[in-house]
Amino acid sequence: MSRTRLLIAAVAAALITSAHAAGDAAAGKQKNFQCQGCHGIPGWKTAFPEVYHVPKLGGQHPDYLVAALRQYKSGERDHATMRSIAASLSGQDMEDLAAYYAQSAGGAAVAGK
Repeated sequence: MSRTRLLIAAVAAALITSAHAAGDAAAGKQKNFQCQGCHGIPGWKTAFPEVYHVPKLGGQHPDYLVAALRQYKSGERDHATMRSIAASLSGQDMEDLAAYYAQSAGGAAVAGK
């Protein structure tokens, strides 16, 4: 794909993503059970498939989070655990989780707090 076409596709995807209805943070808090086990523990490291620090999601831009989840679901991003979790999420689930984490100012969010 030419560089120009790739740029046009990226801009179009960004416009489409931002045109979606905003997610519901309260609903995202209720759907957070799969996320909080890793992303809700400050300083957590995982050992599968390799040892690394798990990224904090709190405060991330919702469009970025939705795009990342879609990429995991499609296989564009390669991480076995995230791919299996994202495979179970609907588009609305992704929007809701993104809204929940976006409103959590900079820290890891944990359900019930």
